[in-house]
Amino acid sequence: MSSSPFSEADLNLLVDEDNSYPQQVWYTLAAFLFVVGCFQWGSFFHSKFVRRGHRESDEETAVTNGVHQKFSLRRIPLAVVNFYRVVAFRWTLEIGQSYTLNMAEVFVTVAYIALLLIYAFINTTSVEGQKLDITYWCNRIAMLASSQFPIITALGTKNNVVSLVTGISYDRLNYIHRMMARTCFMLLWVHGAGQVVSYPYFQEALSEAWIRAGITAMVAFSILIIVSLRPVRTGAYEVFFYTHFLGVLIFLVGGYYHTKGAHGSYWIWPSFVFWAFDRLIRAVRLVIFNHSYFGFKSGSGTMDATTEMLSEDVVRLRLHRPPHFHWSPGQTAYLIMPSVSTLPFEAHPFTIASFDSSLLSTASEEDESGGKVLGSSAPFWKELVFLVNVQGGFTKKLKEVAVKKETVKVFVDGPYGPSPDLGSYDTSVLGGSGVSYTLPVFLNVIEYGKSCCTRVVFIWSIRGADYVQWIEEALIKAVQLAPPSLAVSIRVFITASSYTTPSNSPEHVVTRRNSLSLSFLSLRGVRMESGRPNIDALLKEEVNRTSGRMSVSVCGSQGMARAVRHALRFPVSGPSSILSGGPSVTLHVESFGYA
Repeated sequence: MSSSPFSEADLNLLVDEDNSYPQQVWYTLAAFLFVVGCFQWGSFFHSKFVRRGHRESDEETAVTNGVHQKFSLRRIPLAVVNFYRVVAFRWTLEIGQSYTLNMAEVFVTVAYIALLLIYAFINTTSVEGQKLDITYWCNRIAMLASSQFPIITALGTKNNVVSLVTGISYDRLNYIHRMMARTCFMLLWVHGAGQVVSYPYFQEALSEAWIRAGITAMVAFSILIIVSLRPVRTGAYEVFFYTHFLGVLIFLVGGYYHTKGAHGSYWIWPSFVFWAFDRLIRAVRLVIFNHSYFGFKSGSGTMDATTEMLSEDVVRLRLHRPPHFHWSPGQTAYLIMPSVSTLPFEAHPFTIASFDSSLLSTASEEDESGGKVLGSSAPFWKELVFLVNVQGGFTKKLKEVAVKKETVKVFVDGPYGPSPDLGSYDTSVLGGSGVSYTLPVFLNVIEYGKSCCTRVVFIWSIRGADYVQWIEEALIKAVQLAPPSLAVSIRVFITASSYTTPSNSPEHVVTRRNSLSLSFLSLRGVRMESGRPNIDALLKEEVNRTSGRMSVSVCGSQGMARAVRHALRFPVSGPSSILSGGPSVTLHVESFGYA
């Protein structure tokens, strides 16, 4: 690979390809997003408006003594769909104990890298016949990378057009955001190295402003890539947060001035537009949902949040619901607490653990002795409730506030993320250790129990039996209000052989005299078990007793998410099972940590 003498014909061809190839890459990406959007929105509307016949007259599915029967070739399309689900989303590439990529993510990663490399090195033969002329691909590879930053920026925002087109929430697209950024990072370094090797006057050019702007941008980009690695994000999130904000700004400004000389800055400035649009939408939401702080409503304290320690590592945050704030089960909100965070504009995401219900009524939060009962679940349907797992940084500071039972000012931005629509499923299984997600979804199924759902299973893995107090009243009311047509099963697994409140617990942490009330233990369908749940056995049990459509939603650690994916692979959700009358299983995973 060497550079041949550069002629005017080479220059014309080079300029034409530098302009046309990035556009062709964009056309390819747009076509791919359009196809994904058609499938996603088609699936959404099918689930929303599906009309099901009476189960008694269903000739395609039958279950006898837990064994599916009635083989039918009419179920071939459904078998194909389930085959795709298993291969794309349940076959995984597992790296270490907690890093997991499904095959859909692997395919998108390989295809994207291949697409950019093909356009970078195709037609790099000069007019004089020099193959892989470095002058051709060195600059072109930079233009290709620059053309990707508008979509990379959009994918990193909460309100973006990609989510609108594809129907995929921003958090699901965040892996694509990181993957594309890292791919372009490598391409830009190849561009830089190629310029050093091929440009004979590179040393002299270092005094020029556009070269310095490019070098500054790459230094910022390099630091940004390092702090974006998962160990740094999980171990020092605040460092990542601040560096990410400043690094992106420096990189885009430097990149704009660097590409301006090559007439390529039109690929950079849209990134500022996408970022500003997202910030504008979030600012408007903050004003609307927190208007009492901005002088639009008399009185103060309407958005003050109370804090309390539920255990040594869980803080419950409660605040009155803003008048215009509506959310669906499973969604998240970003909380801004200037008095707690290091910087006043920090926004931290948490799943909304409460459920906006008109069916469930409030209950007294006072026990018979008149004292405050820890974990009373009355606010789960009247307020905004967040269960915060204490780790480090921001949550550690929040714990210090909760120990003193202080009130904090909270700005709410949201809601974000998808909400599972379980109305068309015959059986819904909700499980894991993250009850902030599964509880409101469970309550939603109960409230709309007259849908197609005939069975709902709630599985919760906890360390101690007294954790049940957090949501005990909500579970009791849910079971009592469930319609006769809906079978409810609640299975709680206590992973610790014995649980005692640590001796160094804050004195204000008060528990009931009895770990669990008799009213909860006597509910129909409630089972308390010791040890970790056997995910494989539990899911296979539900699959064997289910016909029609089955939904599995899990919220927990990466290890639990892996166990669920493994359990719902072949042959449980395979074509043979579907053709023999087995249920069509849909899986939704909410995992702790970062992918």
